[in-house]
Amino acid sequence: MTDSRLSPGDAAPEFTLPDADGKPVSLADYRGQRVVVYFYPAAMTPGCTTQACDFRDNLASLQGAGYAVLGVSPDAPAKLATFRERDHLTFPLLSDVDRSTLEAYGAFGEKKLYGKVVQGVIRSTFVIDADGKVEKAMYNVKATGHVAKLRRDLGLDAA
Repeated sequence: MTDSRLSPGDAAPEFTLPDADGKPVSLADYRGQRVVVYFYPAAMTPGCTTQACDFRDNLASLQGAGYAVLGVSPDAPAKLATFRERDHLTFPLLSDVDRSTLEAYGAFGEKKLYGKVVQGVIRSTFVIDADGKVEKAMYNVKATGHVAKLRRDLGLDAA
């Protein structure tokens, strides 16, 4: 699965996934604007909470620069709704229970966890341009400090 990694210039795989309320959200809904799609292992875990709150805290400046943000995990919509409410998350959280979108983006596969090789979600972030092409593909990102690095990579002032 890790050989299906995306690179800048690739067409972003299309998806339609349920959000925290069970409402379908498609990548195509965002055609015409730039989108940050980030994949994370599990709602309400420490690292994923840190990362989600960083996106929340930087959302206004990302949106101001023309970016929408979508978070994707294999969690069920009900768990995503709890996560959204608990942490006051203000961007769509999408449920990929069967991991098909994670796999299409190369964000599911072998990874090291505490020194062991396991199958799981590879924390990854993609910037998709207005035409649906991958602008940036970042794999194995760190939960802490990632949004600040992303902002620098996008030419936005660090928060």
